[in-house]
Amino acid sequence: MRQLSGSDAWFLYSDKAGQHQHISTIYIYDQSTAPGGTVRFKSILNHVRERLGSSRIFRQKLVDVPLNIDYPYWIEDPHFQLEFHVRHIALPQPGDWRQFCIQVSRLHSRPLDMTRPVWEMYVIEGLDNIPFLPQNAFAVVTKVHHAAIDDATGDDFTIALHDLPAGSDVPRKALHWHPESEPGALQLLALAWFNNTTKLLESIQTLCDKLPVVGKRSIDPDDLLHRSEEKAPETRFDREITPHRVWDARFFALRDIDAITASVPGASRNETVTAICSGAARRYLDARDETPETSLWALLPIHVQAPGDRETPGHRVQLTRMRIMSDIDDPLARLQAVVQEAARAREHSLSANEVNEMQEVLPSTTMTLAARTIAARFGPGRRYRENHNMVISITPGPEQPLYLCGARLVAFTGMSIILDNLALSHTVTTYDGELSIAAVSDRKIMPDPGFYADCLQIAFEELQAAVGGQAV
Repeated sequence: MRQLSGSDAWFLYSDKAGQHQHISTIYIYDQSTAPGGTVRFKSILNHVRERLGSSRIFRQKLVDVPLNIDYPYWIEDPHFQLEFHVRHIALPQPGDWRQFCIQVSRLHSRPLDMTRPVWEMYVIEGLDNIPFLPQNAFAVVTKVHHAAIDDATGDDFTIALHDLPAGSDVPRKALHWHPESEPGALQLLALAWFNNTTKLLESIQTLCDKLPVVGKRSIDPDDLLHRSEEKAPETRFDREITPHRVWDARFFALRDIDAITASVPGASRNETVTAICSGAARRYLDARDETPETSLWALLPIHVQAPGDRETPGHRVQLTRMRIMSDIDDPLARLQAVVQEAARAREHSLSANEVNEMQEVLPSTTMTLAARTIAARFGPGRRYRENHNMVISITPGPEQPLYLCGARLVAFTGMSIILDNLALSHTVTTYDGELSIAAVSDRKIMPDPGFYADCLQIAFEELQAAVGGQAV
């Protein structure tokens, strides 16, 4: 039995109808590399069954403490059924990319069953009419609640599901797991009394430790909401969302991204990607005559890892708020301005360590109230989101080919969450020499996700042309 960390509990308490806190990962495979050139659903099912011991996400479910007076616990599900979690579907004919995007969006829109291990996996075949994919390609879409995803220890499906190339000298541990009995109410209440007493003392100590620093820094409470900074302009993405999602993605060669990056002193991949997203948003809003005169603002969750943190559960995410310079028309000048803005924004980013420290010592009832306040339609949470127009989440992925039942992974991308007044989110991932930018939004706010994906492609091509960066 393992208690949910404070940082992970935040995602659990933020979950509400129509704004579910799960993320999806999309894997696409070339099954011609598998033995016999075919991968059967039964083979995938057996493959997952053999890997159940390799990730806690597979088997552990949440047990709530009575009256929610403490953080829930993870236990090994005594009634685990693999067939409930792994499902098999197919696209209708002709099986094109638009149909695939619609299917993925629908799957992402549905809530997870929180009484079971908080994940689902869909094997999707019928991708028969997608020119940039190999013949007979199939996809796997996983959905996992954010509370179960451990950024610190890397306990995720990508590592658990896949094999490295044949002949790799990296061994895979053969781990076993055993179901647990659900704890009784008295046991949970006794643990809650001890934990809340301890956390109350720890939170007092933490605040006392911070007081001398706070006195020197003259911090305005409004700074946490970024209300003292320039307000983001209002766009169509700053509205209340529905439960329905739309999604699309584009893929780029990393060598082309790096060629653009190398052309601007001080730039990194993060700034290049931010400039591409900026150009896409500008083009999309231009087409509707809705482009504001001032720059859009983005929230960038940067996944960080401190030495010695590998065994510490929870999320280590540094939040950076920055202008994406969408008010600049020239693509190269926009990238150069993004580089300068990113340097400024990093000086004012919210420390991952400080946020995590406070989350770990807050009692459950306090965390619940805080999370619901941030997620609320009115109040501080809404004012915080109104100071951002979009999210750009950049997460490096595997650098070498991966395989599932012998089928080579050829495309790897994802889909994150959106919220009221923050209805556009980009998930940026890298894999084996390729970078993907996937955008998710609300169906009512963005009825044409394919056009937005085209805007991403055009923004990349304009930036590449501006720096003279042709593929090497």
